[in-house]
Amino acid sequence: MEPLILCSHVNYTYHTLQGETPALCDIHFHVNEGEFVSIVGPSGCGKSTLLSLLCGLLSPESGTVKFKGEIVSDKNRCQIGYMLQHDHLFEWRSVRKNILLGLEIQKKLSEESLLEAEHLLKLYGLYPFKDAKPSQLSGGMRQRAALIRTLLLHPDLLLLDEPFSALDYQTRLKVCDDIGSIIRKTKKTAILVTHDLSEAVSLGDRIIVLTPLPACIKKIIATDFPKDLSPLERRNTNEFKEYFNQIWKELNPYEP
Repeated sequence: MEPLILCSHVNYTYHTLQGETPALCDIHFHVNEGEFVSIVGPSGCGKSTLLSLLCGLLSPESGTVKFKGEIVSDKNRCQIGYMLQHDHLFEWRSVRKNILLGLEIQKKLSEESLLEAEHLLKLYGLYPFKDAKPSQLSGGMRQRAALIRTLLLHPDLLLLDEPFSALDYQTRLKVCDDIGSIIRKTKKTAILVTHDLSEAVSLGDRIIVLTPLPACIKKIIATDFPKDLSPLERRNTNEFKEYFNQIWKELNPYEP
């Protein structure tokens, strides 16, 4: 079975007037359809750069990124959804109009898509707030709205760049659980970049551990939790502690 996305021996260097900064070195991995992969590594090691390469915002200096067997380009980029650290909801638009923005831009608004938007608002508890402005929502509700906006475009791959980092700890736990469960139920393929090891383990089927800059893959750790556990429930298992400690040791090899 061909992987949904294949990152094959990718290298990338930033070029500035001050010189060259190698960012990624021989990055090679794949993600299968329906899989949730977490990416962790030291701060500034190139995790967000890697996501930009995966969705075609940047091009590798060498190596290839293939999506459904084809090089990522304008042709297939629209099938990849990107969820950033901040929700980027526009204050002058209602929640309903915010989640429809992507469809408007891609000229995909239809009676069917409007009905789907109503359904998702109800399903994820935002329907009573559909006419509210973003400032009237909690941080977690805003992130759910941002996810609905992405899901309405029916992407085959979701890229998540620290999507919970702006939230307080308690809200972060709840929203991580909500959005992780939503992605599982919709059977979406997802790649998450995070600094939070607990988040990476609670969500990921596999965790890719990167080295410091220039980043290469140090280890890929597959998780094996009991089926049907939510991300929050995973945190209460013995397996969770074992995976967390394993990743911690990979990132901090010289600490006792």
